[in-house]
Amino acid sequence: MKRFWLFFSQSVTVLLAAYFVVGTLKPDWLGKRSLRTSDVALFEAPASAPGEIPPGSFRLAAQKSSAAVVSINTSKAAQKNLRSDDPWFKFFFGDQGNEPQVGLGSGVIVSPNGYILTNNHVVESADEIEVVLNDSRKARAKVIGTDPDTDLAVLKIDLERLPVIVLGNSDTLQVGDQVLAIGNPFGVGQTVTGGIVSALGRNQLGINTFENFIQTDAAINPGNSGGALVDTNGNLLGINSAIYSRSGGSMGIGFAIPVSTAKLVMEGIVKDGQVTRGWIGVEPNDLSPELAETFGVKAQAGVIITGVLQNGPAAQAGIRPGDVIVNVADVSVGNVSELLSRVAALKPGVSADFTVLRRDEKLSLKVTPGTRPKPRQPASR
Repeated sequence: MKRFWLFFSQSVTVLLAAYFVVGTLKPDWLGKRSLRTSDVALFEAPASAPGEIPPGSFRLAAQKSSAAVVSINTSKAAQKNLRSDDPWFKFFFGDQGNEPQVGLGSGVIVSPNGYILTNNHVVESADEIEVVLNDSRKARAKVIGTDPDTDLAVLKIDLERLPVIVLGNSDTLQVGDQVLAIGNPFGVGQTVTGGIVSALGRNQLGINTFENFIQTDAAINPGNSGGALVDTNGNLLGINSAIYSRSGGSMGIGFAIPVSTAKLVMEGIVKDGQVTRGWIGVEPNDLSPELAETFGVKAQAGVIITGVLQNGPAAQAGIRPGDVIVNVADVSVGNVSELLSRVAALKPGVSADFTVLRRDEKLSLKVTPGTRPKPRQPASR
């Protein structure tokens, strides 16, 4: 009997041990559900095929254009304080002005010959300019020319196998079109942001002399200046230039120079070393009821001329103070910005038709524009 109970207890022990092992490792043999994480019911999307692009993705546009967007690092020698060698000055104020000033921006390679479009304010007064490509190659850049009136500059680098962006057509843009902004914000590395065209033809912002900005809500931050605004096909639409911000960061109001303007500026700089614009020598103002009453005009639209340079192109053509210009070379003008842009587009020395309202009279005058004078450089202090 004692031997029987010993055999029984050993058998039960072995069976319980086996049950525990099987229940732990193979619970499904006993009809039980495993509590392991791998057996928890989850809903997973089917795996995408290699290279398959998700619906709505801008991957191809970003890949196509980002290779041609570069980072621009600038440095400028510090201006030495005249008293920096005075030991007492050093004692109280330390070493002043010994560190070079550095800057950061972006640019776009637009030609296999190495021409790069960027903003003038990115490279202005820089002593050294270094361009860093998206593939990590670096090169010293030479300034071919600048155009402060549009805040554009053309650089050139000497490297082989350069990626080049495709120029789009900014004239066909419409509000609501999707766009991507590519640049190097805050120096963190190349970044792509997305948005839409918020407005077109923005002017009177006090940023440039000639303003015809594309406004977008694609995030543009410090360091993006000179970068690319592209369409959903990766074609260049504009050069990112400025933002409206109270904090220094993006607030959804960014401005880009249309590629149509940038192309004309670049062609002028590369061909002639400068941009040649038409000029007629007038002081224009937007037409207001007060000015209309002052000069006794009844025009409802156009640009009123409040001053005419003596012996200038406009004066020689017969334009007088109080005249309202409504049409330049068969294109209507409704504000000062439009008049400046139309006159600037005229070829110096070639006459153009101007339609002018003088009190109750409508006149057609032939005006031969001259060359727009270069802006005066601020005096150094």
